[in-house]
Amino acid sequence: MPAFHPGFEALPAEIPVFPLPGALLLPEGRLPLNIFEPRYLAMVTDALGAGRMFGMIQPLPDAPPGPTGPALCPVGCLGRISSFAETEDGRFLITLTGVIRYTLAGELAMRRGYRRVRADYAPWRADLDIEGRPPPPVDRAALLEALRAYFRARGIDANWEAIERTADAMLVTTLSMVCPFDPREKQALLEAPDACARARMLIALLRIGAHGPASAPRGRPI
Repeated sequence: MPAFHPGFEALPAEIPVFPLPGALLLPEGRLPLNIFEPRYLAMVTDALGAGRMFGMIQPLPDAPPGPTGPALCPVGCLGRISSFAETEDGRFLITLTGVIRYTLAGELAMRRGYRRVRADYAPWRADLDIEGRPPPPVDRAALLEALRAYFRARGIDANWEAIERTADAMLVTTLSMVCPFDPREKQALLEAPDACARARMLIALLRIGAHGPASAPRGRPI
């Protein structure tokens, strides 16, 4: 198991969360973040001193807010800070590497302005079983065909040499995270039961997106 992956029993039961509409973190994926709001600067500072982990999660669309802010989606992903830099103007530039998904098991009192939750990892334990796991069967030809049509329709330039070199599983993870899908579509990709289901869903979303209107831009943290 990679060094940044804790064992299941070592996962934190209570975690800070970063609610960000349209931002998707998946296990083994890498999410760059520019942290500048005071409450999230405090969250990252606290995380650096306590296991370097916090959770990504999306606000739940159309749900009534609670006392700490907008309602949250039922599933998020725990990440570990795998790179960190501080800018001269006081921002943090970090990379968050996905560890395991979690089900929201309740919200806790806020700390230093940021939100905290209880996380249930049991339904997603297989996310940690990465050593010796066979790669998921992916229809790579169908994926690349759908991707080319999607990028062409959206006017997106791509490094096709890098894409061709990327292994199937990481390609599905990376494309799921970086393609500008709707937040609900991002959540569906997150909650896909396994990598095979996510790959099929990704191909379907690319095909739909190649013929539909552009997705809304990524939102701000809440």
